[in-house]
Amino acid sequence: MSTPAPETAPVRPPGLFGRAKAAYDRHAPLRWAFDLALLLVILGGVGLWQTRAHVKGGPVPAFTLRALAGPEVSSASLSGKPTLLAFWAPWCTVCETESRNLGWARSLAGDRANVLSVATAWSSPGQVTAYVERNGVDYPVLLDETGLAEALNINTFPTVYFLDEQGHIKGSVVGYTTTFGLLLRTLF
Repeated sequence: MSTPAPETAPVRPPGLFGRAKAAYDRHAPLRWAFDLALLLVILGGVGLWQTRAHVKGGPVPAFTLRALAGPEVSSASLSGKPTLLAFWAPWCTVCETESRNLGWARSLAGDRANVLSVATAWSSPGQVTAYVERNGVDYPVLLDETGLAEALNINTFPTVYFLDEQGHIKGSVVGYTTTFGLLLRTLF
């Protein structure tokens, strides 16, 4: 006696998701492009969330800050060049890691941009001096004694604000930023 053949389900062509997954599995360049795009979307989303409370657009609040070494710097004196304002705290280890990038950005930007750092969340200028010596800081260090960081809604370090030639805020970023990232955002 023969057994009846089992009924087989009709074969359906793969749907859009099935075809996309098959292409993803077969083509390494497509896989890399998709994974990179997904990573950029995630990083962009995190960056937007981190800077959600930052001041956006418009002129930077007027300020005059005392320099650790050298003359005072005012917001009015920065006009005419794009400006990078890096806010950091002397106890911040990520700030120390990014410090060399600020020096390189200043060196590479040359006279095309102002690259300044603003020390904040310190209890004595000695803390700032120790940080500068420990990290070989070769860029101007301003002391935030006026509450500029607070006016810009900065509560995480490092935070970098980017200003255009007229002193208007182009954007901001929180956390470690590469030299390339600093230059790109400052000059373009």
